[in-house]
Amino acid sequence: MQQDVEELVERVAQKLGRGLSLEDLDGLLLAYSSNQSHADRVRVNFLLSKRVPVDVKAWQLSHGIATAVRPVVVPANQELGMLGRVCVPLMVRGFRVGYLWVQQDLEEESATAILTQLPDVRNELELLSGLLLDSNTAESEFRRSREREFLAACAGEANAVAAVAGWKEVQDRGPWQLVTVLDADGWAAPDPIASTLIHRSAALQATIGVDAALFSAGAETHAVVLFRESTGRANHAQVLVHYQLELAKRSGRHVHRIILGISEGFTRTKDFAEAYRQSRVAAQAAAVDAQLGELVDCRATGVYQLLASAGGGAGVWGDAGSVNFRALEDHDRNGELLPVLELLYDNDGSVQDVAEKLHLHRSSIYNRLGRIRQLLGVDPLKGMVRLELHAALKARRWAARPRI
Repeated sequence: MQQDVEELVERVAQKLGRGLSLEDLDGLLLAYSSNQSHADRVRVNFLLSKRVPVDVKAWQLSHGIATAVRPVVVPANQELGMLGRVCVPLMVRGFRVGYLWVQQDLEEESATAILTQLPDVRNELELLSGLLLDSNTAESEFRRSREREFLAACAGEANAVAAVAGWKEVQDRGPWQLVTVLDADGWAAPDPIASTLIHRSAALQATIGVDAALFSAGAETHAVVLFRESTGRANHAQVLVHYQLELAKRSGRHVHRIILGISEGFTRTKDFAEAYRQSRVAAQAAAVDAQLGELVDCRATGVYQLLASAGGGAGVWGDAGSVNFRALEDHDRNGELLPVLELLYDNDGSVQDVAEKLHLHRSSIYNRLGRIRQLLGVDPLKGMVRLELHAALKARRWAARPRI
């Protein structure tokens, strides 16, 4: 990736016939061109130190480069030993990823010639912006430290919660929702660091241009996004689609199903940890129970909320916890009974719906129900037995949830 960036910078420099330097949003040098008829003191020091000095940065910012979306002429500054320059903000879908600096020559009195040349390298600048979004933005130390702080707030660390509460992305922008973004296949790269970077980059790019998505962070197995609370799900759906595409591009495989687990809205930053828990449970429940869909509100997960709060797994219900369930499991060697029973419970006892979903005749469903009644000695569609078996079936699914 770095080699590609350096080659593009060199190509642009050759087309323009000028010296270039490329910096990230933190003011760190990423690449520079080799051809330069004259390098002023600022350029020489920048290439040596790899970082923009404070006084030079202040001069640059005073000309509005931080908010500009088009090339900005930054005039010479004799006190700093700086010739005039043109700053080209590098943008992707409205997201700022870095700055390309084009230095004027000694004999040039204005930047008009540079501005005239820039349209000739538009394609190269777009490629360069894309490469920076793939690499530098997600990997900058500033971004990494903020994501660590954000995840610490999600874990309930008081200092981190207080810090995040003061971020401009968060302050006075509530109520909020936390969203856990999960690959239903439970995929993670063998290298935890690489896996984390993939999820971080996918989340960052998937939320670009989505105003309701305030911040994102990636972990080894999933990503977390802070949204402004909304009743609609259009913004969430947009992030889901983009995340699926970005994750596929980075992992080199087909991504079948991405899930967004959505917390209840909250107005106090001290509720970060509870909101994160809600969103995580929603995502895990949808991963093992496809009928919940891909955009899953925590309140829609039903009994899985209870299983999560109780630490429930298969051992609580599906094994020794339920005699009836264990008896069915022992006799259902071909997997004909329990799937029918779960579908009946999930579809309000409608035999017709279950028959259609399993592509069976209704008589086959009735026959299997008869076998279950005979085996248990009770009607599985009645009262406490139904509650017991339905909960046991969901507990078995919950036990297979991805651990995140």
